[in-house]
Amino acid sequence: MGRNKFSKREIDIIGKLLSRKMSGNRYQQKMVRHTLRTVFDFNISDFNVQGKAYGPADLQESVRKGHIQILDDATIEAMKQRYAEKKRRDEELRQAEAVAAGEVVDWQEVLKQWEAENGPVEQE
Repeated sequence: MGRNKFSKREIDIIGKLLSRKMSGNRYQQKMVRHTLRTVFDFNISDFNVQGKAYGPADLQESVRKGHIQILDDATIEAMKQRYAEKKRRDEELRQAEAVAAGEVVDWQEVLKQWEAENGPVEQE
């Protein structure tokens, strides 16, 4: 599940990308969907009817129905920062759990031990 809250500027850009998707070849469509997912965290599958193309008119309909909310830029930026912080904390927790379970090696700890025994590692 992606986001459902966007700024007006983001909605405008998403609409233009959806227009490009509708008129593009298969490769261009894949690139637009990838951009929507990675840059805007917008998943078409969250809003469309299965098997039906999702275009700019469908985007505006989703906004009209309230499935997508338009918020001010400051609120969206604060939301993105909170999400990035949560993602960072989750990754740190996942890494700590993997180290504790012996699945991965904590290379920073190994480097500290090496430097304690052999002196600092020279940077090139």
